[in-house]
Amino acid sequence: MRHVLFAIAILVCLTMAGIASSAVADERPRQSVATTVSGLDGEQQSLKFWAPEDADKTPTPLFVFLHSWSSDYQQDNSKWLVECVRRNWIWIHPDFRGINESPKACGSKFARHDILEAIRFAREKWNVDSERVYLAGVSGGGHMSLLMAGHHPEQFSAVSSWVGPNDLIEWHRFHTKNGQPEKYAKMIEASLGGPPGTSSQIDADYRDRSPVFHLQNAKGVPISIWAGVEDGHTGSVPVSHSLRAFNVLAEAQGDLPVSELEIMQLSLHKRLKAPQASDRVENVVLGRKIYLHRTSGRSVVTIFEGGHESIPEAAFEWLERQQKMTAGQQP
Repeated sequence: MRHVLFAIAILVCLTMAGIASSAVADERPRQSVATTVSGLDGEQQSLKFWAPEDADKTPTPLFVFLHSWSSDYQQDNSKWLVECVRRNWIWIHPDFRGINESPKACGSKFARHDILEAIRFAREKWNVDSERVYLAGVSGGGHMSLLMAGHHPEQFSAVSSWVGPNDLIEWHRFHTKNGQPEKYAKMIEASLGGPPGTSSQIDADYRDRSPVFHLQNAKGVPISIWAGVEDGHTGSVPVSHSLRAFNVLAEAQGDLPVSELEIMQLSLHKRLKAPQASDRVENVVLGRKIYLHRTSGRSVVTIFEGGHESIPEAAFEWLERQQKMTAGQQP
């Protein structure tokens, strides 16, 4: 009898745990779905959104979050959504041609325009605070965040990019082994029409879709670039991509870049032999050991203990301190 009662007790506990788990899931902010129509080719793109009740009346920050390389707007990015809702910012999670394996995806002019259409949708629907329009993404979303910053810097108050591939030529090379393209290299080729070197037109498209060739245009925009030091070893994007993206910003602003020696040390050995004073900074919100931390103007790059991942709390803590400069202000 005792065994039966014990089993019943366990069953009750499991049932209550399941109910509690369901309650937690139900507490997640409910997103709505809308569609936009591209002004370039007339195609429809979906987006998910959430907004505070008074966002149509009160000037409200807008947070645009971009899905990753192999996903679309339906990707579960609730940990980012929760941080956005906590601050009562407007959230939009747009599609921009879905998975990066077709010509109109992967940072094309069509994909970039889709994000502009999503921002237009938000501005028409709510009272968006024009001085607080934020953009962020992870991995493929990190790539797209910096690409948008380079092509359309006037649109954003600040950008937070995590573990993004920022040079598609180099990233294709990294994912080509013994002359054979692997998963991500194949996806790049499907999007751009072939490997680098196929034609001058395709090579120009590689440059058009790679942030490192455009970030000099965003030198006045606050941009935070983040990467885990293990990425490229256990993950798909070497930290060199983040460091070289930052270097474009630093050089455009007349600051010293991260040296090639430092890039090599972090990429190969996952540490610096001679860290600078700034590299010893602590970030309580990030909660990780920091291997490199450099600033240039209003932008920053941080290489932390971790891999191909993101820490939304750290991104939001930085973003909420940024605001678009008005006329007459100096960077």
